[in-house]
Amino acid sequence: MAAVLACGDGAVVSHGSAARLWELLPEQNASAAVEVTVSRSSRARRTGVLCHRGQRHAPNEVTTLQRLPITTPTRTLLDIANAVGRRDLELALSRALTRGVTSEPQLRALLGRYPRRGGARGLRMLLDGEEPLTLTRSEAEERFLTLIRKAQLPLPETNVSVTGYEVDFYWRPNGFVVEIDGFAFHSSAEMFESDRRRDAVLAASGVRVMRATWRQLTREPEALLVRLTQALAKAGPA
Repeated sequence: MAAVLACGDGAVVSHGSAARLWELLPEQNASAAVEVTVSRSSRARRTGVLCHRGQRHAPNEVTTLQRLPITTPTRTLLDIANAVGRRDLELALSRALTRGVTSEPQLRALLGRYPRRGGARGLRMLLDGEEPLTLTRSEAEERFLTLIRKAQLPLPETNVSVTGYEVDFYWRPNGFVVEIDGFAFHSSAEMFESDRRRDAVLAASGVRVMRATWRQLTREPEALLVRLTQALAKAGPA
């Protein structure tokens, strides 16, 4: 709010700062500059504030978040599209769509309004892509997804409900699930029993489950990939 007030009338939090307030990107260091969009004619310059100058936003591109003037999630995605990597943009887009803070029609309407804006092409490619958007919750899950992509295996659904349980990775056509065991969450006897009970329920419904550990992901990725490939081939189309 201090950055917005310092930049004068019409200033709004935008770009990376807006993305983090909307929880579309991870939090950054507290000392990082606050990104604010101001009018093209503004001469605002403030220490700790990164000013983006441009035309005034359309009314449906700005809103308030806890009384703070800010770009909408839809506009924020377009603003960051040219500033972050493809995977970060995919995660941000997936989070926004999953949480319902934007929609594909809203995004396409905005892209139609700014067809040549930097980042528009990358955002459009994600929307038009044949592969599903994938959202992960941990570094271990992200590593596993990277491994799948490098091997050019079919992409699974991520963090979806199967027979009443939320699973990490699900190949629906194969009826096959992979769960990532992180030590912090699976080290207790109670968690061990809960995981096996869940595996048994999934198996009873015809869903095969394979578990992968952090050690396997970091020290034995090739062996893990071989096991995964063999398991998917054995599962076959459901």
